[in-house]
Amino acid sequence: MTHVRLLILSLLLLSLSFTPPRAAATTDSHFEGFDAEDDVVEEDDEQTLDLHKLTDLPLTQSDPSSSPPITTTTPDTNPDPNPNPTPSPSDPQSKTPSSSPSQTTSFDYWDEDEFEGVPIQHPAPETDPTSIPEDALADQTTSESKTTGESKNVAVSKKSSSYKIEIVCVTFLIMFVINYFTGKRENENLALAWAAKFATKDSIFEKNFSLLGVGEGDDSPLLLKEGQNVFKFYASGRRYCSGLLATMELKSRHDLISRFYNMIVPCKDEISFEVYMNDEAMDHVVFAVAKKKVAKAMQKEVRDLNRFTGGLMAAPSGGGKKWVADELGVVSESKEVAGDLITDTVLEQVFGEKAFEKHGKDFISMHFSDQHPGTHRKMLLFKFALPDANNMADMTRLVALVPYYIDLIGRYKLSPQARSKTEAARQKAAQEAYKELQNARQEALQRKKADRKKMIEEADAKLSAEAIRKKEAKERARQMKKAVPKMKMTRGH
Repeated sequence: MTHVRLLILSLLLLSLSFTPPRAAATTDSHFEGFDAEDDVVEEDDEQTLDLHKLTDLPLTQSDPSSSPPITTTTPDTNPDPNPNPTPSPSDPQSKTPSSSPSQTTSFDYWDEDEFEGVPIQHPAPETDPTSIPEDALADQTTSESKTTGESKNVAVSKKSSSYKIEIVCVTFLIMFVINYFTGKRENENLALAWAAKFATKDSIFEKNFSLLGVGEGDDSPLLLKEGQNVFKFYASGRRYCSGLLATMELKSRHDLISRFYNMIVPCKDEISFEVYMNDEAMDHVVFAVAKKKVAKAMQKEVRDLNRFTGGLMAAPSGGGKKWVADELGVVSESKEVAGDLITDTVLEQVFGEKAFEKHGKDFISMHFSDQHPGTHRKMLLFKFALPDANNMADMTRLVALVPYYIDLIGRYKLSPQARSKTEAARQKAAQEAYKELQNARQEALQRKKADRKKMIEEADAKLSAEAIRKKEAKERARQMKKAVPKMKMTRGH
């Protein structure tokens, strides 16, 4: 009997040594009648699923030396008659399942039924940059580079536009300053060139006037500068006239905008002479010579020419009398005055056909009148164009007309027939001027009365009803007082 027990015990130990603990655990934890191999496979699947379910549970890493390898068992052809053998306390294999939980994982003892109904949490898949296609990455980078490039281009364009405006403004300012000083110098040089030619020693004005310049001393300046483009010259001390004033109106070379405008609309530098004749030295003369277009405009716009002349005069019918060039027009109060003032000397020097082509290119107009509208009634007006500073000698004959006509007008006397006509015209003009003055005064009085009446009406409109009633009562009392006849009382003796 003792031998039989030892045999059974040795067989049991032998079976336990050849059976892995994992297989034993799986076979012991299932019901009879189930295949062990299928259970191992199903358990492996459940473990893989449970690994996904337990991603958020705290895990403890087990010792790899204590974790037995997972092995699959093949069905035993000789099933053990005792499926649940009782291990001996001294067997080291039986102590393995009862090891500390800190050294083993909980995946081997997971129970699905205990957490039934808990939703499965799937972790969000993390995108790996290496898994994105290269085309998408290239498109994304290109789009980002385009947006950044566009923003940079917009910023650069804004900065460049602001810089352009600043550059243009600064450039214009520099050009304006430079042009101001250069244009100022050009005008001064032109005025000084004219004065050096005609107002210095042994010149035309020095020979014909005793006092030149704006002062009385020898060191007085010849020119008076009233602006960057306006210069004046004064001369006095000559018979038949009280003085002469020459005004040079030059181009606005100091102004950059005016310079650009003059490039589009050309204009000339001009000089005008005003000769103030003495009252007893000038007879009844209204006369003008200018280029035809200018002469027509003067006859319509200038008051004395419009009142005392009838338009442009035609050339004399007789073939023996010379006349001005065809480009010029003559406006005169009478034919006698025109014939006497256009002398052969003037025709040969300036106004003749040949002379005008050579020396008359700078001539604009001349106007003589004893009915000039202004403070000085008797005046001689000349207007010429100024040549360049290097060509001032071209206008010598034109400037010589000024002293020539001062002497001619000072000595000129009308015939009795022409004088009677001019006197009748001046009396008529004086009556018309008086009527115009009276009409202007009446219009001024009527306007003043109308304004006063309007002010009174506006004041009455602002009054209250009580004030209006009092005013009406006062007005009635005044009217009644005026209606009562005045009685004169006398004292009896």
